[in-house]
Amino acid sequence: MSEQMQVIRGGKLLDISKRSAEPADILIEGNRIKEIGAAGMAAPDGAKEVDASDRLLMPGLVNGHTHGNSTLAKGLGDRWTLELLLNSHPYTGAGFTQEDKYLAAKLAACEMVLGGCTACLDMFAEGPAPTRDGLEAAGQAYMDVGMRAVVAPMMSTRGLWKAIPGLYDILPDDARDMVDGMSPGPGDASVTVCRDALHNWPHDPARVKLALGPTIPHHCDEAFWKACRDLAREYDALMQTHLAESKVQALASQKLYGTTLAGYLDSLEVLGPNLVAAHAIWLTGDDLKLLADRGVSVSHNPMSNLRLGSGVAATVAMREAGVNVAIGTDTCTCADALNMFEATRLACTLSRVQGPDYEKWLESAQALEMATEAGAKALGWEGEIGRIAPGYKADIVMLDLGAVTYMPLNEPVNQIVFSEDRGGVRDVMIDGRMVVAGGEVTTVDMDKLRAEVEAAVARQQPARESVRPKMEALAAHVGPFCAGFASESYLVNRFVGG
Repeated sequence: MSEQMQVIRGGKLLDISKRSAEPADILIEGNRIKEIGAAGMAAPDGAKEVDASDRLLMPGLVNGHTHGNSTLAKGLGDRWTLELLLNSHPYTGAGFTQEDKYLAAKLAACEMVLGGCTACLDMFAEGPAPTRDGLEAAGQAYMDVGMRAVVAPMMSTRGLWKAIPGLYDILPDDARDMVDGMSPGPGDASVTVCRDALHNWPHDPARVKLALGPTIPHHCDEAFWKACRDLAREYDALMQTHLAESKVQALASQKLYGTTLAGYLDSLEVLGPNLVAAHAIWLTGDDLKLLADRGVSVSHNPMSNLRLGSGVAATVAMREAGVNVAIGTDTCTCADALNMFEATRLACTLSRVQGPDYEKWLESAQALEMATEAGAKALGWEGEIGRIAPGYKADIVMLDLGAVTYMPLNEPVNQIVFSEDRGGVRDVMIDGRMVVAGGEVTTVDMDKLRAEVEAAVARQQPARESVRPKMEALAAHVGPFCAGFASESYLVNRFVGG
C-alpha cells in the first residue's frame, strides 16, 4: 500500500469559497485524495513525500470547449468572423494526415497541462467525416500526455455555404462547383463510425472518453440530429454543439425553422443534461430558461467570442436562470492560446461591461468555480474532479508563490483570476501522477515534439498553399454576404459599442 501513497507537504491549499489559502498536507492513495490535514500530518510509512514548499495548491482547470485538431494551424488568420473561419477550414486543415491527428492532439494536451488545465472537451474535427482510427489516435494522445479529455468528433451533413439561407445562391458557378466538391459525407455514415468507436473505445473512460459533436444545429439535418440523440442515449455519452455562436446562426434559425436554435433543438428532444452548448451568445431570456429547465450546460469561450467578433455572452443571466456555465478556450485559430487563466479572467471581466449594477458582476471566486467545478459537471465528472477534497481524483495544480504575481499574497483568488497568466504553473498532478514538474512536461520529449510539429507543418505547406487562394476567393463572397445578413435585426443584441 505504501507504494500507492503520496503526501503533498508544505503547500498552501486554496479554498475558493472562503477566498483563502492556508497551509495543509494532502494524502493521496492511488489516484484519489484520501485525506487533507494540518501541515505536518501523519502519513503511512513509506508514503512518497511531494515537496510543495512555496506552492499555492489549486484544483486543475477544466476546459469546456476546444478543438485539438487545429493546433498545427496556430496563428493563421486575423480579421476572421466565425463564418470566415469556417470558410478557411479547407485551407487550415489541408494536408492533414492520420499521424497529424495524433500529433495535433498531443500538442494541444501539452499546451493545456503547461497552463494548469487538467481536463478538456475536445470537439476534434476530421474532414470530411470522423474515422474510428482518427478518434482513437486523438484519445491516445491525451492518454500519452496524461491529461483527462472528452473527445467529441465534430460532424455535419451540410457545409457552411449551404447552411446559411441564400449564401449558396449568390455564389458564382465556379464557386458553387468547388463548394459542391467539399460537402461532408452522409450523416448515417458518421453515425455508423461513431457507433463503432463508442462500442470499441480502447481508452479508460475515467481518463479519456468518447462523445458526439454535431457541430452547429443548422449544419446538421433533422435525421442526423435524431440519430445522434439516440446514439448518445444508448451509450450514455455526452454531446457538444456550437449553439447560437454568431448572429448569422441565430438569424438563420429564424428563417429556417421559425424559432430560435435552442427552441429548434428542443423540438427534436436534443436538449438535456448530456448536452454541452458551446458559446451560447445569441440566446433570448426564454432560451436561457429552456436550457436551465433541460439541464443543459454551457461552455463560455470569451476569447474566441471577442477574436471572431461574435458578441458577448450573457453569462450572469445564464447563471441567474440556473444554467451550469463552464469556461472554455476554444481553439488555436480563434483564441490562439489554450490558456484557461486568460479565459477565466475574461469571463469575469466581460460580465462587468454589460451593466452598471456591480452586484450583478461575476465575482472572481464565481469565475474560478466556473473554470473548475462547473467544467467538471459539464464534462460528466461531477464529484470526481474540479475540487481538492477527500474522495476526489488527485488533479492538482501547484503555482509558484515565488512568482511576482504573488508578491505579496494578499487575496489568492483575486490574484489567480486577475493576474495569473499561466507563467506561475510549476507542477501539475493528474490522477495522482506528476504530468508537469518544475514547469516541464514529464511525459513528453518536448524537443522531439517541436521537431515533429515543424516537419508536419512543412509537409502540409504545399497543400495549404494550393488551397488557400481558392478559399480566399470564396471568402470574398462569404464575408460581405454574412455581414449583410447579420445587419438584420434580431430578438436580442449581444454586440457592444452602440
